[in-house]
Amino acid sequence: MAFEEVGIELEFESEGENETGKVKACNDKFRLPIGTTVVKVDPQYYRPTEVDLLIGDATKAREKLAWAPKHTLADMIKEMVASDITLFEKQQFLRENGYDIRNEFE
Repeated sequence: MAFEEVGIELEFESEGENETGKVKACNDKFRLPIGTTVVKVDPQYYRPTEVDLLIGDATKAREKLAWAPKHTLADMIKEMVASDITLFEKQQFLRENGYDIRNEFE
């Protein structure tokens, strides 16, 4: 969903730990070479107590607290990608104007 926000279509290959996402098409200002792997599984990020299936159910919160979500998953992704793009553009501007930018987010 995040890649769709910037006009990049992915094609997934294989399954499980060998699954990868490669650029199938670009149709916006963010251009990546077709066939470039942009998503892959990294076992380094596995949690030691990971469960195979995790299902959340907000029924109790809705019934007992009259809670309702204000944002959809798509809305959150759109907001997060927009924030990342703003940060990327700021860093690119600074680099182009002679400033050294450290990547403190990895």
